[in-house]
Amino acid sequence: MSGLRVTADKDTGVAVVTLDRPARLNALDLAMASELAAIWRAFRHDDTVRAVVLTGAGERAFCTGIDRDASVPQPGSPYMQDDPLLGVGPKANDLWKPVVAAVRGMACGGAFYLLGEAEFVVADETATFFDPHTSYGMVSAYEAMLMAQRMPYGEAARTALMGTAERLSARRAYEVGLVSELTPPGEALAAATACATVLAGYPPEAVQGTVRALWAGREAALAAAFAQAPSLIALGNLPPGRQAELFAARRHGGHRVR
Repeated sequence: MSGLRVTADKDTGVAVVTLDRPARLNALDLAMASELAAIWRAFRHDDTVRAVVLTGAGERAFCTGIDRDASVPQPGSPYMQDDPLLGVGPKANDLWKPVVAAVRGMACGGAFYLLGEAEFVVADETATFFDPHTSYGMVSAYEAMLMAQRMPYGEAARTALMGTAERLSARRAYEVGLVSELTPPGEALAAATACATVLAGYPPEAVQGTVRALWAGREAALAAAFAQAPSLIALGNLPPGRQAELFAARRHGGHRVR
């Protein structure tokens, strides 16, 4: 598979899914997005996998969202929109086995589709979180909606609105509840795997039922919010050419980490 690595330990019942495009900061191209959805759906039929860890390869990033080189043709109508990342998460693919995210380095933009559908997030001290949409003339809709359910409103709003000017440090993400455990550099994957091993050792029916119950408490609000997202994006996004100009003119560094 291009850009993805999957390993499974049949003794522990834990599978590790690795976004494996470190040279592209583990950004998702269209083939990778499709393959990731297929992996979640395959896990539904594999009873030897009882818990999953999702992580990114390399030290620089967990995931930076959709690959900027990906071409996603859109319908001409503002009432219809194709978003290739809407289907990349486990819940979007009807997987109710627990997923623990292990974050090292950057997690930004479309990465929030994945973090928003994980049960909880373990991060090491190098992790940073930010949402670049507004800086490049784009509406943060789905990402902001998901993060508004993972963080206090003010923190989710600040992350979505401040764009590339600010990054949420791993420590601050832990303080506001986006991250459930903070580890020394390089140890997030091991810590997340240890948690997943505990979950995989419990009766799966009880674990999966609890995952489904937790998501049920969120999905009604998300469904109502998601229904508004296409029109908000259609109304608020700059034309693609202008977005590309803003992206090309970006300056590296200079952001604040808080």
